[in-house]
Amino acid sequence: MRKVSVYLGLLLLINAISVTKAFGNYDSASLTLNSESAILIDERSGQVLYEKNGDKQVYPASLTKIATAIYAIEKGNLEEIFTVSQNARDVDGTRVYLEAGEQVSLKKLIQGMLINSGNDAGIAIAEHLDGSVEKFSTNINKYLKTKVGVHDTNFKNPHGLFKESHVTTAYDMAKITQYAMKNKEFREIFGTKTLDWKGKSWETTLINHHKLMREIPYEGVTGGKTGFVDQSGQTLVTTAKRGNLSLIAVSFKALSQTAAYDDAVQLLDYGYDNYRSSKVAKGTLFNSEKGVRYQLTEDFYFTQLNDERVVKKVTNDGNLQILNQEQIVLNSMKLVEEKQFKPASSEDVSSSKTEKLSFFNQNFSIIFVFMLLFLAIIGIVYKRKKEY
Repeated sequence: MRKVSVYLGLLLLINAISVTKAFGNYDSASLTLNSESAILIDERSGQVLYEKNGDKQVYPASLTKIATAIYAIEKGNLEEIFTVSQNARDVDGTRVYLEAGEQVSLKKLIQGMLINSGNDAGIAIAEHLDGSVEKFSTNINKYLKTKVGVHDTNFKNPHGLFKESHVTTAYDMAKITQYAMKNKEFREIFGTKTLDWKGKSWETTLINHHKLMREIPYEGVTGGKTGFVDQSGQTLVTTAKRGNLSLIAVSFKALSQTAAYDDAVQLLDYGYDNYRSSKVAKGTLFNSEKGVRYQLTEDFYFTQLNDERVVKKVTNDGNLQILNQEQIVLNSMKLVEEKQFKPASSEDVSSSKTEKLSFFNQNFSIIFVFMLLFLAIIGIVYKRKKEY
């Protein structure tokens, strides 16, 4: 009976090894998206976790306003007062019902544009910052290329009403949103669910149009923007954060709102079920194969599958690379030679030491179970010797 109990215990220990970690569904082919193009990225690392026609040029509709908002925040003064023109007053589509001659702060215009998707607020912003919609378009396209680093986007207005040449891609829109989310003022406005609005001719409570922020709440959602014109179909940007993993989901040309929101949930669920975010701290030291010592000048994030093992490698030209077990580079960052900095603090570590600690931390549970198994086997052997 005692032998049966011992063997049963061993079986339980062996089984524990196989359930130490619970993994999600890594097969992105299982996603059944309705949208014509879509993408999911990690907000901090920028790594693409899923994409469908991510580089295809599409019509963004009101997602354009994400770019207009961050451009205005960085170029203008949020407290500055603008005078609304008749041109802004007469724009088509969704509005916050500004009146010609009404004086409004830049921050309030951005709020009306992002929360209620006010096209009139977008025109007022463009005219005040750059004098005209045409000049604004030239300047924002230059800004997006030089500051954000997108190359397949061309905007002809601040609000996204249809023009044949007004285009972007899912990848570019994700990158624009990632850049914008680094700004505190943008994040605050982008994540606003309701806002009391008192204008010259309209007094109401603005309610964010994005349904995952209110009607069908999604756990961890931090912001969102909707868009629609006939030519674009339903367009959607959603940002969310759970634990240390922040995601951006973008989709274009869904045939219905329901389909667009279903795609957003699928994308976010896929990300949270399967991925985790990791960080290498600013100031960490690394040695290249040639013996050159490099230092990390800012926190460096990378994203990996839940059961994926990674190694850090420093190339001879000073790039820190994160590679998985298939030697695929997940993310990389340029390092700077240590001699350009002050001596490293006691918290700084070399790449080899970091890797040993990382491996031990990631596999502690498995190591512990094997130790228990080893001790149990020794106990059985000892007991059998004693019986004989």
